[in-house]
Amino acid sequence: MPNESSPPVDLASFLKRAEGVLAQLEAWLPPAPPPVDWNSHAFRWRKRGTRGWLEPVRHIARIDMDDLQHIDRQKDVINRNTVQFLEGKPANNVLMTGARGTGKSSLVKAMLAAHGDRGLRLIEVDKSDLGDLQEIVETVAERPERFLIFADDLSFEEGEAGYKALKSVLDGSIAASTQNVLIYATSNRRHLMPEYMHENLQAKHQSDGEIHPGETVEEKISLSERFGLWLSFYPFKQDDYLDIVAHWLRELGCSEESIARSRTEALQWTLERGSRSGRVAWQFAKDWAARND
Repeated sequence: MPNESSPPVDLASFLKRAEGVLAQLEAWLPPAPPPVDWNSHAFRWRKRGTRGWLEPVRHIARIDMDDLQHIDRQKDVINRNTVQFLEGKPANNVLMTGARGTGKSSLVKAMLAAHGDRGLRLIEVDKSDLGDLQEIVETVAERPERFLIFADDLSFEEGEAGYKALKSVLDGSIAASTQNVLIYATSNRRHLMPEYMHENLQAKHQSDGEIHPGETVEEKISLSERFGLWLSFYPFKQDDYLDIVAHWLRELGCSEESIARSRTEALQWTLERGSRSGRVAWQFAKDWAARND
């Protein structure tokens, strides 16, 4: 029993102090994530503290399939896979690797432009947030739309947590069995991780002549092998690069005479940058069009 000599508890004062403590705690807690605007066609996965949410992309960078030149095979393969996905047929996760600026990321955006009206949606996820993949998949699992989870410019160093998280989602996890989600990833590294010469020394030569890679190499290959489709992208030839420049100049309203005059400067532009790519062609086209409109 309470001590009869104890001072009486002032309930009103106690509640006021408790409310003050709760207010201070709430100030430290991250706010509740906003409700998802499912009318949007593209999202980014955002994180504040331990809470993540799908943030709508209000101004989507649109690119059409016809804008992507000299990667016809890659366009056909990824478009076929995406259409199969939209139709509820078996479809594969896709890994696109190769030279920078050759259209890997743009091809994913082109899928959204081509099929957004059929229910295709895009979710962009930073590499640092790949550990949330299962949470993302569960967020959209009951939706009628079809979602491409897009991981751009993906690469891992030894021991990164996102490596094993992605590996788990791609093969054998609950998230991988979800029918309305695919993962499309791009990388400049074929196996998503750096490769070192000393790792090749671990290879074993069998008596029948076969070569078996060492455990380190096998571990690195195991992630990329979980993607059902691999698409490789290569640097453009000079004529291909000039074709892409001409395409963008026409899109920007330049005359054929202006396009013909641009050839020498277009080649100088790419020499200065050490790269013949679609990105470099677009950058030159903007500069030329602005100076020669």
